[in-house]
Amino acid sequence: MSANPAVKLLIVDDHPLFRQGVRAALSMCRDIVVVGEASSGEEALEWMNNAPPNLEPNAVVVDLNLPGISGLELTRQLRLNYPGAGVVVLSVYESDEQAFNALRAGASAYRSKDVHPDELADVLRRVARGEYVINDVVLDDPKVAGRVLSQFRNLPQDMTNLQEIEFPLFTPLSDREIEVLERIAAGGSNREIAEALHISTQTVKNHISSILRKLSLNDRTQAVLYALRRGWIEAPGTIRSEPPSSDVEDDDEDE
Repeated sequence: MSANPAVKLLIVDDHPLFRQGVRAALSMCRDIVVVGEASSGEEALEWMNNAPPNLEPNAVVVDLNLPGISGLELTRQLRLNYPGAGVVVLSVYESDEQAFNALRAGASAYRSKDVHPDELADVLRRVARGEYVINDVVLDDPKVAGRVLSQFRNLPQDMTNLQEIEFPLFTPLSDREIEVLERIAAGGSNREIAEALHISTQTVKNHISSILRKLSLNDRTQAVLYALRRGWIEAPGTIRSEPPSSDVEDDDEDE
């Protein structure tokens, strides 16, 4: 065992052959050590409860379809009781709906079981560092990840229409971009936002351009509605609509 492995992994799957396969696939990764295995959610929780400090996992691979406690329920309990362990949910096949439910339950990543060993190793390293990997988008800032994922998990339980959710567009925004969006939603002009955040109007414009590019939208009003719809920002009393030409320019105010 590596003296200071970056990843201490617990494998939870009811098929011994699959557990052995994951162990074998990761055996060449010197920074990843499999510290334990479990064949069910109940066994995994018991293992976690009794794990000595030096073997506490910072990453857990969970089969979605476990007997007894489901993979989703195990993920919820791990997230609640062992927040330092990033959970990677694996399924027989990829499904946006399953990925949505896994992330809502507290998973840090979701992959199909045919994932390439190198990709799995990379995902494990990321979740062990507290990152989230959503449709290959990495939220590597814990503050941003926490903000987006906490809002995401608080969506109403009946919001499972993936055509409405547009799952692949969970593109992370920086804390500053979220602040800018919140102030746009409250009706702030570029100059007012700049003064409130103690930045230049040009920087505000740059942030707005970045937001629109990341979200593939055309104007700031669309961006505000998009963020509100996903719970990234709170709804203000009113939202001032502006024509698309004001997205990155506020020439009557800026200079």
